Amino acid sequence: MAVIAPAPVLPERPDAVPEKVKRWPGLRHRFDLSGTPYLYIAPFFVVFAAFGLFPLLYTGWMAITQWNRDIPGSDQTFVGLGNFARLLHDEYFWNALRNTAVIGVLSTVPQLLFAMWIAHLLHRRMRARTLLRMGVLLPNITSVAAVGVIFAQLFGRDVGVINWVLSLVGLGKVDWQGGTWQSWLALAVILTWRWTGYNALIYLAALQAVSDDLYEAADLDGAGQFRKFWTITVPALRPTIIFTVIMSTIGTIQLFTEPLMFNPGMSPTGGDSRQFQTLAMYVYEQFWTHGKYSYAATVSWAMFMIIVLAVGGNYLLSRRIRSSA
Repeated sequence: MAVIAPAPVLPERPDAVPEKVKRWPGLRHRFDLSGTPYLYIAPFFVVFAAFGLFPLLYTGWMAITQWNRDIPGSDQTFVGLGNFARLLHDEYFWNALRNTAVIGVLSTVPQLLFAMWIAHLLHRRMRARTLLRMGVLLPNITSVAAVGVIFAQLFGRDVGVINWVLSLVGLGKVDWQGGTWQSWLALAVILTWRWTGYNALIYLAALQAVSDDLYEAADLDGAGQFRKFWTITVPALRPTIIFTVIMSTIGTIQLFTEPLMFNPGMSPTGGDSRQFQTLAMYVYEQFWTHGKYSYAATVSWAMFMIIVLAVGGNYLLSRRIRSSA
């Protein structure tokens, strides 16, 4: 029987690539697929942790402590839920919440209705359409402080343009800053003027996905502008309407600059009787004016929880509307 000799072992070439080096391109390729996306989004989470998450957690700690500028030795003494119990019996807090809610309703409803109608008109073929689309955004990019000062002058009691126009038609002068409903209405006008164009562009972007065949078919059927708006535009904008309602609710709860500049003395009390003081103004008053840092943090956390409840309610309502459609 023939014996097969084993194959000779060849000596390793000096220039042969080691096995570890061969595995390196594969590891780098796998890291590119799985690790690189995390590196791309890491700056956002770093910034959010520094300027979003940390302040949220720190104000949460402040809300369960006692820290007042006027009380020596009260540097973050733990009090548990005592600040929240006090908040429930604070009539100024409930007044600010009522003012914020009413101003939000008075401004959001007409604001979104006007925005949908403007988006519907800008979606049509017309001359200078691009210029008009840019023009509706001008109120939003204007300085909010300048807007507040100008509208405070327009709604002035003695020399305001609004009262001058009312006197021309035989109506008396209105104390816009001194009355409750008057101040709410004036602030609603300011917010509607400022944010209608912004929401109109959001609705206009959503309308780009709607086929023009629907509007052409409606034209053939003899439908007017209002009929096309109600039967085509509004159903197509339903998800976007829910989004703008949520964003408007969040913005209203954080309302601060417009009512602050609307007050002639720029006091955070929102008038002599606190008739248009919002939640954000109340936080400012407690923190900077009275030095009640922990209580201001408590009100801020109450605002945060109100926003969570409002967004959750809008989400549940949108699901019900979507399921019934």
